[in-house]
Amino acid sequence: MIPLPLPVTLVTACVLALMGLILAARVSRVRMKHRISLGDKGNEELMVRMRIHGNFIEFVPFVLILMALLESSGANSTALAVAGAVLVVSRFMHAFGMPRPAPNIFRAGGASLTYLLMATLALWGLSLAIRA
Repeated sequence: MIPLPLPVTLVTACVLALMGLILAARVSRVRMKHRISLGDKGNEELMVRMRIHGNFIEFVPFVLILMALLESSGANSTALAVAGAVLVVSRFMHAFGMPRPAPNIFRAGGASLTYLLMATLALWGLSLAIRA
């Protein structure tokens, strides 16, 4: 069997890809229910689901790219696995919290964890690049 080059990033990306498909399907379901093919037509349920999916798409790729670059640079795989788990949990928290009224610990916590994780991975990558 051929060893996987980026196993931590691969597992994280696969879990998040499935989550992304679920979020996209939730948007599609509301579109079909209300016969809205483009935009949101002022439908609040659709707006919220679109933003949940959109926010996921805006942040997840950056973090996965950072994880892949760090993993390919020989970064600690246990730390990256923790980062991947934090990303999955934070994105779930955010998606779960978005439709709930503010103040909302799930939405705020999920967003904050994602921001903190992205900053941590970016600084980790910069430190590796500077030392190289």
